[in-house]
Amino acid sequence: MQELILIVDDEPKIVRLARDYLEKNGFRVTTAADGQSALTAARREKPDLIVLDLMLPVLDGREVCKILRRESDVPIIMLTALAEEVDQITGLEIGADDYITKPFSPRALVARIRAMLRRTRGEIKTPAVIRVGALEVDSEKHTVTYNNKPIQLTPNEFKLLTLLANRPGQTLTREQLLDDLHGGASSIDRSVDSHIKNLRRKLEAESKTSLIDAVYGIGYRYIIV
Repeated sequence: MQELILIVDDEPKIVRLARDYLEKNGFRVTTAADGQSALTAARREKPDLIVLDLMLPVLDGREVCKILRRESDVPIIMLTALAEEVDQITGLEIGADDYITKPFSPRALVARIRAMLRRTRGEIKTPAVIRVGALEVDSEKHTVTYNNKPIQLTPNEFKLLTLLANRPGQTLTREQLLDDLHGGASSIDRSVDSHIKNLRRKLEAESKTSLIDAVYGIGYRYIIV
């Protein structure tokens, strides 16, 4: 299931920007515009991570963070327009796991969220051998077969196939694939499309059918056949 992110901010433009970009990148999003509503949403919806503005009406972000920390260990990224070191330290001391200052890049926010989820949950473990239908991917031998026939892949194609086959039927965004492919280093978004195109061609030569489905505007998924 896609991770649920709670965005708490009283500025509609910021909420809309963050929500649209997160949803584009495969997250589910719920929002709150004040501290009390944030607590209600956190308790009711059990988000996987909270992006929490420091300056909020009704109940400010510091108090919300303190209360949440007494109730759960949900990851919290503090969002603040205050760039002074003392405000950053205060946020961390009351229980926030990370912070990002306004104005922020939506891409940077997504990267922080993914990094935080990886640290708090750990990477999804990849078994030594992945089998999906007639496909077999052996990460130790670094081999791929389909109907017991070997398929020669480049290192990047092998990485992408491993990621997709390890989560068959689940759509992975281009950003997720880029992040795993390049270890978080910046790259050109279309590089994933190029690798996927070559990978699909090699797989289809043996399977005689499409095994990797493009999900328009989002990313790719391995089809269970």
